[in-house]
Amino acid sequence: MSDQSGLRRNNKERTKNAREKAIQAINSLKSEGEQVNFSRVAQKSGVSRRFLYQSQEIRNIIEEQRGLMVNNEINKRAHFDKTAKSKDVVIAAKDKRIAKLEAENKQLKAEISILRGMIYGMNKPTSETCN
Repeated sequence: MSDQSGLRRNNKERTKNAREKAIQAINSLKSEGEQVNFSRVAQKSGVSRRFLYQSQEIRNIIEEQRGLMVNNEINKRAHFDKTAKSKDVVIAAKDKRIAKLEAENKQLKAEISILRGMIYGMNKPTSETCN
């Protein structure tokens, strides 16, 4: 009986150490901003992937972190889409403003041309001033 109790104690100690290593690896990956998945945690902790899958607590933590990473990626893409749409709105507003200014510029050039003609007509030398 004492041999079995020693084996159980040793098994519990190894499980506890593996759990601690896995949690440390998860925290390390999170703090480094790296992906948290079974392969990365196994690689970083030195614990087998089988252990990670079999330990319900560790499995839940990894799956939760993996879900958070996916949500973060979705949020980043949504933010990019918002900024791209905002950029399109700004460009459209600027295009509209440019078109309005070009039309105004064309009208002002036409008015200047008319006014120049009027000024030229007023300053046109008459036959009386030539003699």
